[in-house]
Amino acid sequence: MNQQALFRRVAAVVHHGGAGTTTAAARAGAPQVVIPQHFDQHYWARRVGDLGAGAAHPPGAPTTGSLTEALGRALQPDVAARAGSLAGAVRTDGAEAAARLLVAAGSRSSS
Repeated sequence: MNQQALFRRVAAVVHHGGAGTTTAAARAGAPQVVIPQHFDQHYWARRVGDLGAGAAHPPGAPTTGSLTEALGRALQPDVAARAGSLAGAVRTDGAEAAARLLVAAGSRSSS
């Protein structure tokens, strides 16, 4: 599934908070509701909330009420605007930048 194409067409993305899905939603400019379950997903949920680009669902299984509340927060006009403004700030050259740093570090260590 092409998340970039899909996420550009939705009012909000509700997801688990994996790094890839969080980044895809951010690049698409979509408000997010993150329902973290494990590991780094809790970090990404907090980060989305801290950036004002969506809502972090509280720990525990989602209910109709908790999802309604989280979506209500994520769909506020200021949150949608913030999510949209972040889309252009998400770097797309992470692998290339990391490779350059590794090559540079290797050059320094062999000198």
